[in-house]
Amino acid sequence: MADPARARKLADRIKVIIAKRLERGMRDPRLGFVTITDVQVTGDLQHASVFYTVYGTDEERTDTAAALTAATGMLRTEVGKNITARLTPTLEFIPDAIPENAAHIEDLLREARERDTEVAGLAASAQYAGDEDPYVKPREFEDDED
Repeated sequence: MADPARARKLADRIKVIIAKRLERGMRDPRLGFVTITDVQVTGDLQHASVFYTVYGTDEERTDTAAALTAATGMLRTEVGKNITARLTPTLEFIPDAIPENAAHIEDLLREARERDTEVAGLAASAQYAGDEDPYVKPREFEDDED
């Protein structure tokens, strides 16, 4: 098992290599606007999971996934040329769900704000069900001077 710091450095290096290669362009017209968000390497440095996002429609996302799958061998060769590891890790491209998760969180926050304003409106017009001060107070005796 490799040192976790070395695995992290290798993951960062793979991320840069793949991003630069995609920036320089590939001949596949299916490839859309891709952003490499993260790379995770296993402890034995044999497998790298590459997380990516695609800006565009669902059709563009599926086309980009097919283009990356087709270009995996070429990208692995590029990684092998530019790292100093004995073995080149296999690459697996995984679509990152960050945009969908962010949109879901934004929807939840918007719903919470709406509910908070609704509750604040109800609280402003609320009335007590009984006395305003329901707690029993000690009796106060008046001083009778007879």
